[in-house]
Amino acid sequence: MFLNTFFTYRTQPLTISAILMQIGVLPIGRFMASTLPKKKYSFLGYGFTLNPGPFNMKEHVIITIFANCGVSYGGGDAYSIGAITVMKAYYKQSLNFLCALLIVLTTQILGYGWAGMLRKYLVEPAEMWWPSNLAQVSLFRALHEKDSRSKGLSRMKFFLIFLVASFAYYALPGYLFPMLTFFSWVCWAWPRSITAQQIGSGYHGLGVGAFTLDWAGISAYHGSPLVTPWFSILNVAVGFIMFIYIIIPLCYWKFNTFDSRKFPIFSNQLFTSTGQKYDTTKILTPQYDLNVAAYNSYGKLYLSPLFALSIGSGFARIAATITHVALFHGSDIWRQSRSAMKSAKMDIHARLMKNYKEVPQWWFMILLVGSIVLSLLMSFVWKDEVQLPWWGMIFAFFLAWLVTLPIGVIQATTNQQPGYDIIAQFIIGYILPGKPIANLLFKIYGRISTIHALSFLSDLKLGHYMKIPPRCMYTAQLAGTLISGTVNLAVAWWMLGSIDNICDVETLHPDSPWTCPKFRVTFDASVIWGLIGPERLFGPGGMYHNLVWLFIIGAFLPVPIWVLSKVYPDKKWIPLINIPVISYGFAGMPPATPTNIASWLVTGTIFNYFVFRYRKGWWQKYNYVLSAALDAGTAFMGVLLYFALQSQGRDLKWWGTDLDHCPLATCPTEPGIAVKGCPVF
Repeated sequence: MFLNTFFTYRTQPLTISAILMQIGVLPIGRFMASTLPKKKYSFLGYGFTLNPGPFNMKEHVIITIFANCGVSYGGGDAYSIGAITVMKAYYKQSLNFLCALLIVLTTQILGYGWAGMLRKYLVEPAEMWWPSNLAQVSLFRALHEKDSRSKGLSRMKFFLIFLVASFAYYALPGYLFPMLTFFSWVCWAWPRSITAQQIGSGYHGLGVGAFTLDWAGISAYHGSPLVTPWFSILNVAVGFIMFIYIIIPLCYWKFNTFDSRKFPIFSNQLFTSTGQKYDTTKILTPQYDLNVAAYNSYGKLYLSPLFALSIGSGFARIAATITHVALFHGSDIWRQSRSAMKSAKMDIHARLMKNYKEVPQWWFMILLVGSIVLSLLMSFVWKDEVQLPWWGMIFAFFLAWLVTLPIGVIQATTNQQPGYDIIAQFIIGYILPGKPIANLLFKIYGRISTIHALSFLSDLKLGHYMKIPPRCMYTAQLAGTLISGTVNLAVAWWMLGSIDNICDVETLHPDSPWTCPKFRVTFDASVIWGLIGPERLFGPGGMYHNLVWLFIIGAFLPVPIWVLSKVYPDKKWIPLINIPVISYGFAGMPPATPTNIASWLVTGTIFNYFVFRYRKGWWQKYNYVLSAALDAGTAFMGVLLYFALQSQGRDLKWWGTDLDHCPLATCPTEPGIAVKGCPVF
């Protein structure tokens, strides 16, 4: 819980899964089993013992699931921490801690309610296999099952070796030699060329030729590539290549789309028409609303070309997701819906789970209704702080209920989670323009509760694989949710109050790791969709109005793939062409950079294609264990470096600590645009 919240504020926001907890629990559990007294006690007629026997795999799993509520795969910390950070660090809002706690807990428990409603469709069917769980299942086996000595290193020894190696190595990119995170050699070859640096910069350009020797840089935004299926990696690669190496260069250098040459080719900043950074404080009222007169005087807001087109890709992605799920999985979902309460055909896991008492549906409904009531209460008590009225809350709940199932199908089968953040903010931006905080809150209730729901469903599937009693799962997840949300907020509150100028790139030291790239994009989104509003940017006459056509294009793209799969049913590769996952190849940029995604693709291809194909035995035994070791070692060293050195101000300064030797990559190329530190054409 602490680690993920801590790392989210850093330039390379390493996200670690509950695999880290899996490792730490084992020696503690075995130590307790060997030392605690086995005497039986009685209290109010109930008998119990502090030591029920050897520490076993099911105990290990339930502890991990308990922890997973705080360090879920792909999530890091409670997602609503982003909204709270934006409110405090960017808008400088005086936010009540109790209000912030309610925001964190209600969004998570709301997600738990959705998970309870959808478990019949996304957990029990064998087709919903949740690939990310395989790393944890593999590691549980590695930790509890004995390997034959004749087969080489045991998985436990392999894990420990690479844990130590990863821990020691991260001292280089994490402190001694940070330039290893992105090695942009193209900028060295052409130190005076803006175009070359735009192409080659790992941080501010297309990253062509740039590479990383830092596991945090590889896994920062898409998670570990070692646990993603090859067909999914291939789909992402197709989308990435199309977007970064074809669409962006054409739009920037050939057509100057959206006046793009006035701005850096890739940036998460907002700009004025003259290429300067947009100062949002000049258009805000004291109530955090849009000052329309000041906005008309100051001028329109502009985006870097990659940022603008990434938003457009989000339009296509959500439309493609709905169409894809309807065409490829619609009949299965309908059949499962009809048989959900009947005796449907079950696989071996589902049949074995029937031996346990099921959790009544009303247990989940109590949580769902309770979180809805508390959320509505908050919109009345702190209406000035949250800006979102009660009817906006209800609309957000309806949106989350509508989209959680189709997105869950995608994640359960491909390990990718297409987002609809843009759509949620687009909708409420039209309904409540000029209110950035309301836009943020609508997003976390309409979108982020879905993310938490899918995290809970992934844990339920892990419990399904490992045969954990459902009622035990319910208790562990609920307790873990309440504790983790509180800890997440406490850590964030502490960091926001103790690290000077956190998230303020203009004020921070140039080499400071506390740049908050994820939260910067959250802030940008609140300005784009909430403060200024989609009508001014994407409506008739808006600079980016043509991007709206991508809704229709995205909805159409899965249709020909589906038709071909029906015409050629023997071609099993055709259904693997997944348009939502292809579009995921250019999702998340910014804050992710093209080099983050490219290195993720290369690493995933090496392990899940070449190693899987030519060294399958090694892959089956060690692949997921290696992923866990790299995560754990990097995370431990990152925290150690902060508390031992960086928090004391003991930073190094030499050629290798400069993050990116590409100073011209952030320069515009439009004639007459003058930006500090850049040549004028």
